[in-house]
Amino acid sequence: MVGIDEYAMRKGRIYGTVLVNVETGRPVDLLPDREAATVAAWLAECPEVEVVCRDRAPFFAEGASTGAPTAVQVADRFHLWRNLGEATERCVSRHRTCLRVPFTVPGSESATAPPAPEAGTSPWPTGHRFADRTREKHAIVHEMLGEGHSRRAVARELRMTYRTVQRLADAASPEDLFQGQWQNRRTKLDDFKSYLHERWAEGCTNAWTLWKEIQSHGYTGGYGAVRAYLRPFRDAVPEGRPPSPRTVAGWILTHPDALAEKDRLKLKSVLAHCPELDTLAGHVRSFGQMLTQRRERLPEWIAAVRADDLPSMHTFINGLERDLAAVTAGLTLPWSSGVVEGHVNRIKMIKRQMYGRAGFKLLRKRVLLAS
Repeated sequence: MVGIDEYAMRKGRIYGTVLVNVETGRPVDLLPDREAATVAAWLAECPEVEVVCRDRAPFFAEGASTGAPTAVQVADRFHLWRNLGEATERCVSRHRTCLRVPFTVPGSESATAPPAPEAGTSPWPTGHRFADRTREKHAIVHEMLGEGHSRRAVARELRMTYRTVQRLADAASPEDLFQGQWQNRRTKLDDFKSYLHERWAEGCTNAWTLWKEIQSHGYTGGYGAVRAYLRPFRDAVPEGRPPSPRTVAGWILTHPDALAEKDRLKLKSVLAHCPELDTLAGHVRSFGQMLTQRRERLPEWIAAVRADDLPSMHTFINGLERDLAAVTAGLTLPWSSGVVEGHVNRIKMIKRQMYGRAGFKLLRKRVLLAS
């Protein structure tokens, strides 16, 4: 069982072919190019090859068909999913006008800045590196204690002193630890916060520009403090700025259980306003189930996609039908090209160690000896 993939001798110009024994995970040979005739000649000299794992490249498909006509060709599942992702993004791009509809997410109903602080008040720091670090440590300590670890075990695991762990564990919230220098302490930015709120509400959201503006009004602090103060303002997506097609395609391609809650709600809003994208999401998830569960329902899936007005998906299934046997094998057999991709990365590392002076013969020798 052989896996085939390309590797770069000189990226963008010269490519070769690596062949790997999928069962043992060891490279078998390197070929000086990626031509179909070269691959076919190598396979013809190895009649014991029964399975050929490959990507969707036509020259590998042609070489395998010519050199090993009786072998089963297996299209790699990762490349199938990547091809589907490209088709999904093209489909979303065709419906980009549907992404302009306003939607809200709990906790980020508006894109305006938070209300300007009143005089005499000093809210707990948000975006402050020490405050954020304390919140993070507090959450980790309480999570480990909730899992049954003792305080001394937590101290050893996190490399903290026992007293530090004890203070974090005894605090009901991280705000209880904000004392001393953080409490009611004025900063250089306090006198300019109202101005920042006004400018943000007017539509100026570039932290560098706002920093330069308040410098002209007498601010002597650094840019980092302004950027940290404005960071929470960006949590909400502006109503006039829809998500990009690539972002929406990423949401569709991600398993619903793995999506962040705010992204799940945004995707739900987009799909509710565009029936075509809702249908697309259903097809993508059905294909994902075929990939992960190895259930061969490809003819039914292709017929369902054909019935809908999704030209980009039709182009994708045209490619599947041209390579139907290999795609069906990829959806049902346990073999894949994952081990081959690992050796492509090893070849890159070996080439770097040879400082780019490697000819093909020397590179082939190093790769096969290293295996």
